[in-house]
Amino acid sequence: MNEDWIKAGDPDDSSSFRAGAALRVITPDPLLPVSGGVGTPKPSKVKRGDLYVRALVLEEAGEKIAIVNIDNLGWPAALGDRSRKLIKGIRPENILIGATHTHSGPDAYAFPDETGKTGADMKYLDWCVQQVADAVNDATSKLEPAALKIAEGEAKGKIAYNYYAERLYDPRCGVIQAIRAGTDGKEEVIATLVNYAIHPEVIGSKREILSPDLCGPLYNRIEAKTGGMALFMNGAQGGMVTADNRLESQAEEEARTWEECQRIGELLADEALRIVADAPIQSNPGIRCRAERVQFPVDSEMMRFIIQYSPLGIEISEDHQISTQINLLNVGSAQILTIPGEALPNIGYYLKRKMKGQQNLLFGLTNDAFGYILTREDFNSFERYEYVSRTSLGEMTGEILIKNALRMIAEQPVPAAKK
Repeated sequence: MNEDWIKAGDPDDSSSFRAGAALRVITPDPLLPVSGGVGTPKPSKVKRGDLYVRALVLEEAGEKIAIVNIDNLGWPAALGDRSRKLIKGIRPENILIGATHTHSGPDAYAFPDETGKTGADMKYLDWCVQQVADAVNDATSKLEPAALKIAEGEAKGKIAYNYYAERLYDPRCGVIQAIRAGTDGKEEVIATLVNYAIHPEVIGSKREILSPDLCGPLYNRIEAKTGGMALFMNGAQGGMVTADNRLESQAEEEARTWEECQRIGELLADEALRIVADAPIQSNPGIRCRAERVQFPVDSEMMRFIIQYSPLGIEISEDHQISTQINLLNVGSAQILTIPGEALPNIGYYLKRKMKGQQNLLFGLTNDAFGYILTREDFNSFERYEYVSRTSLGEMTGEILIKNALRMIAEQPVPAAKK
């Protein structure tokens, strides 16, 4: 074991690397209807697992970044920006808020019906805004000298597949683990972040069940095995990278049970811990966070309607342009790019191939949740893509994302773990 980082610095030394983690339960009581996409949320009668906000704060040389996951289908910036105003000591643009994409959580988009009315519970969303801020502020208060282990590798087993084209998905799992030195000199885990592309929709929104889906068992398994907090940040899981809950005996049937959530979540957790187990300790990892505002045209009439009638106050220009934040992070040897929606796997593969890290991670549905993101070549090109095209901002969304991401990557230095 590398002993250098154990003495890596006084907590008051701004040059030392520190990490802190905290969570909040956001399970509504009483239970609320759940949303799996555009349309009227479905009633829920029982819950399977709790919904959470989970925050990891990293600090190096006085610079802080916060990575937050929330168990929901998507978390629009209109909500995230309200939390950012309540968070202390971290620049708003350094706060990344991503949705796990469970299809069994309350409606956070406040989707309007055909009359413009919404069934979203605004008091619940107001409460969640505060819980996000509380989790980040709590994690900041727990900052302590730490080191990182970072790894990326193929997660093996029956976890995910592409419903549209079975093998066109990214099996790679990225893992960032923050560790401290224990009193006996052994490593103790502060938090383990898992980055993997998958739709957590084993249960789905039609079963009258509120649930974090497979993410709940993933959290539980990692925390039972490591003692530290777990986070899940989704990847480029659009079109249609979903949980592999197919029944082998019946090709068209799926297991939509909590037991199947447990199988997949625990398998992904075990694979993540296997992947990171032998990663070298980065005793003084540097961090660098870049944020830019990017404009996207909203060509979809359906998306314009949702934005116009949503009570969240989503801003759109007179010429139907919407602005969002994209982050590019260097964390130790890893590079992380945020995506404000569900990018198709070909976009994910391309961006990872152009990134500069030893490990390259994509945080999908982060900072915003704009639906599917396709290349202009894929947009409305196949009957299979009719739904994902219809629930996209428009034809140029992928093109604009790729262009801006490549420019940011070109201008960012190569990430490296400090010695």
